[in-house]
Parts: sequence; structure tokens; C-alpha cells
Amino acid sequence: MKAIQVEKPGQLNIVELEKPVIEKGDEVIVKIKNVGICGSDVHIYHGSNPFTSYPRVIGHEVSGIVEQVGEAVTSLAPGDLVALEPITYCGECYACRNGQPNVCDSLEVFGVHRDGGMAEYLKADENNWHRVPGNVSEEAAALMEPMTIGAQATYRGEVREGDTVFVIGAGPTGIACLLQAKQRGAKVFISDFNQNRLDYAKSIGADAIIQPNEVDAEEEINRLTNGELANVVIDAVGLPQTFQQAVELASIAGRVVTLGFNEQPSSIPSLLLTKKELKVAGSRLQTHQFPKVIDQVGRGEIDPTQIISQRYSMDQIHDAFELLENNPEAVRKIVLTF
Repeated sequence: MKAIQVEKPGQLNIVELEKPVIEKGDEVIVKIKNVGICGSDVHIYHGSNPFTSYPRVIGHEVSGIVEQVGEAVTSLAPGDLVALEPITYCGECYACRNGQPNVCDSLEVFGVHRDGGMAEYLKADENNWHRVPGNVSEEAAALMEPMTIGAQATYRGEVREGDTVFVIGAGPTGIACLLQAKQRGAKVFISDFNQNRLDYAKSIGADAIIQPNEVDAEEEINRLTNGELANVVIDAVGLPQTFQQAVELASIAGRVVTLGFNEQPSSIPSLLLTKKELKVAGSRLQTHQFPKVIDQVGRGEIDPTQIISQRYSMDQIHDAFELLENNPEAVRKIVLTF
């Protein structure tokens, strides 16, 4: 079978690999249909992802059609459209015992720690595949995963109806947070330096957009909230300065959620946390969010294909990466067709 493999940093090729075969009763082989390109795929290509080893088949935003199931599989059948939940965990460590397998001691992510979905076929355990309703497109199924990132962030931020939410960053992750916060009944403001992304965010429901090149974000949040500030601030950028801004612009008794992996420290005095009694939470991947998101998409409440800006075939992977490298501001989400 053909697969897209990063053989080493800076070297990405279409290679020929052995098609997977069923070896255990709970395994499922899926013929891949669509895969979204994520920032983590680009980081692996650049050699800046600390969790991966090479060579690596990338891709974790995956949809496909079930081709073969093991004898113990009961929830899926050949012909089902499925979305990949791309994490594996031990089920025994402290995180798993406390309902957070997304930060398991032994966590592995498809396309990062182990080979992922940018291939003609992928084998994974039954519990890694979620059946998707027939009224949902193959493209939408592939984008369930990025939508779960927004669901996790709003869950961690305890977003409630009537809250004001400020999302920093209008890339795919920020857009997923915007959509999920709106689903929870919040008023949502979003900022970005990319005006195209801001215009898009406004078109899909942002209550206000903030362009830091034109207005002072703090003054604008003050104005929009009549001085209360944002009840929840989600930092979907992950820089030291955006994390600090998130803390500063959170209201009294507010919540701050960060999705960044930046190792650089932020200079945040404890006074800001204590005086406002803020809750500060990290949000990584997702835990148990797939069924809810699939239900939202199936009912038409969210259309994840809205975030797609370009489509390429598997054979055009170099063209897709060239666009990401040379003109990233023109990209929201690229989806590959297999």
C-alpha cells in the first residue's frame, strides 16, 4: 500500500508499505478516505516534535470505510464510515484511573508515537474507531478529531450558557473552540493577526473579532464586557505573551485554558491568580469527546467541513506542504483525499 512517510526531518515521501492484516480479535482494518493535515504533522516534518521517532507515517485526523474486522469486534462492520480516535492508553495509571486517559503515562498518538493514517489502509483496535452516521460526509468524519480539541478546551474551561469567552488565535484549533463555545451558549470574541481568519470566524458566529494590529486587545475586551473582562479565556496560540494575556484578561472568578506546548516561561505574578481566584487549566487532545462531537455533526449543529480551505489528493502531498511552508496565512485546513 502507499503511505506518506516522514523518513527523517525535512524528508517526506510517498512510500510502499505492507498492507496491515488482522492479528487480534479486536482489530479493525479501515480503507482510508480523508486525512486532515495538522500542525503536529508539520512539526514532525520539521523535526520539532519531541514525541516522535523516524521514519513515521503521519496523520491523525482520519476517516475511512471499514474493510475487515476481527472475530471479537461487535460495534463495527465492513462498509461502516468511521472516524479515528487517535490515542492509546494503559487504563491503569493515575490519569487513566481518574478519567483522563488523554494524559496517560503511556500515551501514544497515531501519527506521532506510532504510524498514523496517511496511508491507504490503517489498522487499529475497535475502540479507536467511531462509527459515523450515514448523513455525514467522509471529509466531515476526518475532521471530528480537531472538533474534539475544541470540545475538550471548552469542557476544561467549564464554559456555560451566558458566559463571555475570549479565544486567542483563529487557526483551526481556535475555530474549533469558537464553535464549541457557541454550542454551549456563550458569547465568543476571537483575536488573530490574520484578517482572513478573523473574517471567517465572524462568518461562522463570532460575536466580535479583535485585530491586534488595529485595536488594543485589553481595551477592546474591557469595552465589549463593560469592564467585567472575559469569564473564560482560551489561549489557542501558546506563546508566553498570549498565556500572560489570557490571565490578565480573565474576569474575577474566571477560567483560563491553555493548549500550548511552548517551553518558554511566562512572567505571571501570583497576585493575578489569587486576587481574581482564577482557575487555570491545560487542555491536551481529548477524552471521551468523540461521541458528543459525532452527535453534534450528525444533527447538523456543527459542520467541520467549514474549516477546509484546500483539498489535495494523496499524490499531491508535496504541493500541500509547499503551500503550508510558503503561504500559511492562506490555509485554514488542508484535507487529503485517499
